[in-house]
Amino acid sequence: MALKKSEGSEADRRELRRRVRRIVRVLGDALGEPVQSPSLPPPLDMLIATILSQNTNDKNSHRAYAALRRGLPTWAKVARAPEGTVRRLIRPGGMANQKAARIQETLRELRRRFGAYDLRRLRALSDEEIIGELTSLKGVGFKTAACVLLFSLRRDVFPVDTHVHRICNRLGLAPGCTTPEKTFHAMRSLVPRGKGYSFHTNLIRFGRRICRSSSPACEACPLYGECSYPSKERRAMKTRTSSRTDHDFMLLDNVRV
Repeated sequence: MALKKSEGSEADRRELRRRVRRIVRVLGDALGEPVQSPSLPPPLDMLIATILSQNTNDKNSHRAYAALRRGLPTWAKVARAPEGTVRRLIRPGGMANQKAARIQETLRELRRRFGAYDLRRLRALSDEEIIGELTSLKGVGFKTAACVLLFSLRRDVFPVDTHVHRICNRLGLAPGCTTPEKTFHAMRSLVPRGKGYSFHTNLIRFGRRICRSSSPACEACPLYGECSYPSKERRAMKTRTSSRTDHDFMLLDNVRV
């Protein structure tokens, strides 16, 4: 599956690339420079963890992932278990009925295609080939595929979920992009080389601490001057606080065998 090329004039793209470099630098100064762990999980572990992360927070999806691995310690056991057992184990992550069925269907399809519950063969493929392979699985989109590339295979890609999509649009980095998939394609040529992990991670932190979906803390925003959000002035005095640990915990950095 060929990845789409982004639109816009070359002059516009150059200006956007300059803005993205500036934003990456400002977030690094404000939030620190995230460093990826030297030890990364297998791609199948990451794929299942990303499915569990959908439509819930990282704390709950981590509880669900940990319970699943304790209760059914191999992917073969997960695939062969009664669906009700899988639902019970992953219930803390929400949407257990849908996710249990999707996980088992995905595992069985991988077994049919490759003869094993394993995705190590992806390591020999290009980014585009991996995305094509993964998105051919039912229910696996560009965000999930990009997370496998970044968090398991250490490829320099920039995943876009609904939260990153929201912030990129508030900052005016993805004009006209109405979905995370469109923003993913638009951002491909904008993110500086080698910054896929750190920029993605800092945007997640930024979205949790400051640029929240509702009541963003605009008065504390280091990117206030870059922001295109039309309500930023009106919302400037609304704040709330929570611990840095909650802000910084990311499931996909905490997937363990």
